[in-house]
Amino acid sequence: MENQSSIKKQLPKLILLTVVAVGGFLGYKEYQYSQTHEDTDNAQIESYFVPVLPRTSGYVKSISVKDYDVVKKDQLLIEIDSEEGKLALEELKADLLQAETDVENAKANIQNLKMSLVAMDANLKATAIRRDKAKRDADRDNALVADNAITKKQAEDSRSNYDVFVAQYNAAVQDIASNKSKMGILTAALHKAEATLAVKKVKIAQQELKLSYAKVYAPSEGRIGKKTVEAGQFIQAGQTLMTVVQDQQFWVVANFKENQISRLKVGDETELVLDAYPNRPLKGKIISIAESTGAKASLLPPDNASGNFVKVTQRVPVKIEIEDIAKNKDILRAGLSLEVSVPVK
Repeated sequence: MENQSSIKKQLPKLILLTVVAVGGFLGYKEYQYSQTHEDTDNAQIESYFVPVLPRTSGYVKSISVKDYDVVKKDQLLIEIDSEEGKLALEELKADLLQAETDVENAKANIQNLKMSLVAMDANLKATAIRRDKAKRDADRDNALVADNAITKKQAEDSRSNYDVFVAQYNAAVQDIASNKSKMGILTAALHKAEATLAVKKVKIAQQELKLSYAKVYAPSEGRIGKKTVEAGQFIQAGQTLMTVVQDQQFWVVANFKENQISRLKVGDETELVLDAYPNRPLKGKIISIAESTGAKASLLPPDNASGNFVKVTQRVPVKIEIEDIAKNKDILRAGLSLEVSVPVK
């Protein structure tokens, strides 16, 4: 009985000693861990969010995906009604045919003028030959009149015939000069028609490009977020319709306290534990440390120069690369919280 009473008296002391020993051991382990590791639970998984934006306005004809579907790059997502655009394209093509006809007419007018000038030049040469012959005849008849071999009227008729050919020759020269001046006008008309044709072709290319915008494709591979568009809805160019979350690239942004980063450096290995999957620890590596605190880069950074100053420990974003992304892709989601531990020396 005395032994049992003695044990009962010593039991609280033994329990207290055990608790102190265990607490001391755990405290020592925690202290030892804190000396060799830097931890933070202010961390999230990040990824690229690519918005799906239409490049033209119109009514949505059909949607090929649902919320959270997996999509491939260049997969058709949305089709916008384009019937009016197609009719406008047909009208532009008709205008193009008219412009092509105008160019051909302008070319034909220039060719006709060239042929006319060739004929005029030939006629001018023939007229010059007849003029020269008439001059010789008039000179000869003047000599015969002096010898009384022919009458004066015959000599006058020869002179008159020569004067007629001279007048015809001069008129032909003026006609040729006038038609040559038309060449510049017809050439300018051709250039104008060709410029109009080029404008029509550009307009057709623009309209075809606009029609291609009627089909909206996935800008990258990934998973669709919640879409904000339905069939029959009118959408504007540049309006965000949905977002593609890329599932090929993930990284971690961990916000360490400013008194922790002195022990961190690029290249340090890290241990990552997701809150959602604590039994699937991941490995990572620091690839960059931000040049400013998170608060300083915010939309409204704090200004400590006015009012009552209260010192707040700042956080510095640290970017961490996740190893074996393909192997752990099934548990990685943008925005998930996790704990980050960095072994340091």
